Amino acid sequence: MTRSALALSLLVLSSLGLAGQARAMVDDRDIARLVSFGGSCGRCDLSGRRLTNARFAGASFAGATLANADLRGASFLGSSFAGARLTGADLRGATFIGSDFSSADFRGALMDGVEAPGTSFARANLANVSATGAELPGADLTGANLNAARFNGAEMPRAKLTQVDAQGANFEDAALVGAVMTSARFDRANFRGAELNGANLSGSSFAGADFRDAEMGGTRFRGADLGDARGLRQDQLDGACGDQTTRLPAGLKIRTCGGRVMIVRGAGRPPVPPVPPRAVPVPPAPPAPPKAPVQPRRIVAGD
Repeated sequence: MTRSALALSLLVLSSLGLAGQARAMVDDRDIARLVSFGGSCGRCDLSGRRLTNARFAGASFAGATLANADLRGASFLGSSFAGARLTGADLRGATFIGSDFSSADFRGALMDGVEAPGTSFARANLANVSATGAELPGADLTGANLNAARFNGAEMPRAKLTQVDAQGANFEDAALVGAVMTSARFDRANFRGAELNGANLSGSSFAGADFRDAEMGGTRFRGADLGDARGLRQDQLDGACGDQTTRLPAGLKIRTCGGRVMIVRGAGRPPVPPVPPRAVPVPPAPPAPPKAPVQPRRIVAGD
C-alpha cells in the first residue's frame, strides 16, 4: 500500500463521513443487508453475523463482540476496534487502514490475505490465527500473543514485534526485512526461507527455532539466545552481527556489531606485517690522527 493509496483511502473515509453511514444497532437482526457502518456500536454483540464486504468507516466498535462473524472482504477505515472480540471470525481478504485493533481478541480467526499497513495490533491476542500471505508492512504487534500463529509468506517489512510471545509461530518464507523483533520469545518458531535482512532480533529467545535457508544480511542478534536454534549455517551468520552475550550453536561464530572486531570463521583479514625497526643513524668515524712530521736527515761531511 503506497502513501498515495493511503491518502486516497483517507479521502474516501472523509467523504463517507460527510455522506453519513448506516449506524449498526444491536437489535437489528438483518445486519447482512447493510453495506456501511459508521457511528458507535461499543460493546454491541454481532456474533455470527454475515458481514461480507461490509465497510466500517470512522466507526467505534471498541469492546464489541464479533465472534465467528463472516467479515470476508470487509474494509476497516479509520475505525476503532480496541478490545473487541473477533475470535473465530473470518476476515480473509479484509482491508485495514488507519484502524485500531489494540488488545483485540482474534484467537483462531482466519486472516489470510488481509491488507493491514501500519495497523495497530498492539497487545492483541492472535494465537492460532491463520494470516498466510497477509500484507502487514509497518504493522504494530508490540506485546501481542502470536502463539502458533501462521504468517507463511506474509509481507511484514518494518513490522514491530517487540516483546511478542510467538512460540511455535510459522514465519516460513515471510518477508521481515527491517522488522523490530526484540525482547521476544520465538521458541520453536519456523523461519525457513524467511527474509530477515536488516531485522533487529536482539534480546530474543529462539530455542528450537528453525532458520534453514533464512536470509540474514545485516541482521542484529545482540544478546539473542540462538544456542538451541536449528538450521543455522556459518555463511548465514557471516552477514549478521551480535555481541559477547549472543549464544550460538556449537561451532558457529558471529562478528561483533559495529565491525570493529571480526570473529567470523574464515573471514578474518590477513595479518599485517610488522613495522621494521627504525634505523638508528651511525655517528661518523673520528678523523685519523695526523702523521708525525718527517725529520730532515742531517748530512755530515765525509759521509
